Amino acid sequence: MDETQALQALTALAQAQRLRIFKALVVAGQDGLTPGVLAERLGAAPSALSFHLKELAHAGLASSEQRGRNLIYRADFSRMNGVLAYLTEHCCQGAACEATNAPGVCTTC
Repeated sequence: MDETQALQALTALAQAQRLRIFKALVVAGQDGLTPGVLAERLGAAPSALSFHLKELAHAGLASSEQRGRNLIYRADFSRMNGVLAYLTEHCCQGAACEATNAPGVCTTC
């Protein structure tokens, strides 16, 4: 991941409703969620959700799949992990980190 891609992803997440949507998609995992279910869970208007989902997809943080009459949205975990890796790639001043089993936790910094 380069700086431009990281900035695009972080910019997409720097809005409260999009962050909530992305977190809901992360919780849903590979099953994903329809915009209707997302709207219900987040108490948001479906029309506003489509704009935010488009922004997350444009940033590579979400993808959609047509399933019958519904669109299923999923978080892109590889992109999410790419952003985390970009943010922490030099967390130990360039030395190898001794990571624990907890994601994103370095025990040497």
